[in-house]
Amino acid sequence: MNPILVEVYRGKVLESFHRGVVCIVDRDGKIIYQEGNVQQVCYPRSALKFFQQIPFVSSGAAEAIGLTEEEIAVTCGSHNGEDQHVQVVDSILKKAGLDRSALKCGPQFPSHRKTANALIAAGKKPEAIHNNCSGKHAGFLAYSVYLGYATDNYIDPNHPVQKEIRSLTSAFHDVPENQMEIALDGCSAPIYSIPVYNQALAYMRLSHPDFGNESWRKACKTLIQAARNHPMMIAGTGRYCTDLIATAEKELIGKTGAEGIYSLSFHKKIIGATIKIDDGKMLPQYNVAQKLVGKSGLFSAEELAQLHSYLCAPITNFNKWETGHIQVADSILTKNWL
Repeated sequence: MNPILVEVYRGKVLESFHRGVVCIVDRDGKIIYQEGNVQQVCYPRSALKFFQQIPFVSSGAAEAIGLTEEEIAVTCGSHNGEDQHVQVVDSILKKAGLDRSALKCGPQFPSHRKTANALIAAGKKPEAIHNNCSGKHAGFLAYSVYLGYATDNYIDPNHPVQKEIRSLTSAFHDVPENQMEIALDGCSAPIYSIPVYNQALAYMRLSHPDFGNESWRKACKTLIQAARNHPMMIAGTGRYCTDLIATAEKELIGKTGAEGIYSLSFHKKIIGATIKIDDGKMLPQYNVAQKLVGKSGLFSAEELAQLHSYLCAPITNFNKWETGHIQVADSILTKNWL
């Protein structure tokens, strides 16, 4: 049984908890910190997005159709569906000679409540472009157009673009293709099962100066730089990924995935980390990620202060009265791991 990573208190009593896995690897792929079963198999979900865009960028397609750094960033994001996100995704589609009707990620109300309420007030329904994965899909579509492939089936696992992504995913994660189960993500794109250790390994390799061929390394640098310079495109207002990257962009980037996944790439130290919350809840992954970042020893208390709410947060009821709090278990990440 995996250890308890996060505890939820009501008053002074432990009311519930979240078990899971933490894995941190160095530039040689050696585990330097772990909690739980790091060979546990799960899906990276949206934490895979950086790898899903490497073929698009490494081929020269993104540059050829004139994508800006901001547009490249949103292809890796799980965005809020805010107006700025919609505008940037629209721009990618336009440059590819397409429109919103080409997106096959399915309609989703914007994650940003104010934006969602504005849609409802205007009597409008959500569209696929509001889907948090529309940037990723726009990248798939633009790459398909560049290569001259059909766009009506671009999310089919046997589409040439998806097959190239699967091959690259196998290489970065060091898992043979025939050992990766293929399923459909929430946005209907193919997703692959990968052990937690290998997910951490891949995030280390995003920053590794010697892994893969030159075009892959160049693409990784481009994607990381885009995320660092445009953190709003990775998530949005009030989101941990955006706040973390904006605060710590000189040292790392972080990316969430559904069902309790969070992965980080420390691009100066060449370190990768992945967190998996067993019950799939989303908040605990951010709690653990923030303690992991804090215990890296790379940041001052002042730098981390603006992210403290992600580490330990009060729980309130409908009267806005504080009833308890959520915190990372004292038993994990007890000292600096670097």
